[in-house]
Amino acid sequence: MLADPRPDAVFGLHVSSSMPVGRIGYRAGAAMASADELRIKVNGRQGHAGYPWRTVDPVTTAAQIVLGVQTIVSRRTDLMKSPTVISISTINGGSRFNIVPETVEMTGTIRTYDPGVRSGVHADLRQVAENIAASAGATADVEIIELYDPLVNNARMVARMTPVLDRAADGNSSVVSPSGAAEDFSFFLNEVPGMFFNVGVVPADHDLASAAPNHSPNFFLDEKSLVVGVRALASVTINYLAGAKTD
Repeated sequence: MLADPRPDAVFGLHVSSSMPVGRIGYRAGAAMASADELRIKVNGRQGHAGYPWRTVDPVTTAAQIVLGVQTIVSRRTDLMKSPTVISISTINGGSRFNIVPETVEMTGTIRTYDPGVRSGVHADLRQVAENIAASAGATADVEIIELYDPLVNNARMVARMTPVLDRAADGNSSVVSPSGAAEDFSFFLNEVPGMFFNVGVVPADHDLASAAPNHSPNFFLDEKSLVVGVRALASVTINYLAGAKTD
């Protein structure tokens, strides 16, 4: 990736429904989370729901796994080092009210900001899910699909471009908190120094707390933000190229 030709720097932006129109938000270091897809299949033994002792119930086992994996964040992960999120988002199993099903399938997402924490969470997830299932006489097949790496902005680049972004936003720029969203621009930043920032799009007369989020069917963009975004990208590019000629 980015081998021929290999750039010296990369810059990117995204619009944000969490900031008013014209504001630019940025952050050095880990700014956006990794995104991993989690799939857990709990395998039990089907039977009549009126005779649950003759079955191995994957529904109750799945419920215990949902609760159990939350202790990975609250009891196993060093939150002083990196925030971490594990969310189970779907649970599917069974076909009739009086039948204990054979299997239950769950999906979810894992969000981290540190590669070491990420690999540790993966190992803990497998251990917790598999052992909870085993304690019920069931089994759990755990699949984790790594989708996007954490987005890590180059600290020196951010320090250099902070005043540039502030000018582009007419003084309306600020450091923002890490985002729980993920971004494929992270793969570029793994290879080349650079930074990724956000431009606010919420109209000035709208309440930020009630603004529809990105990717919502009700999302609304104040097109004044387009001017700020173009100016910001052009400014950081020109500043970097001018500096490269004198370095």
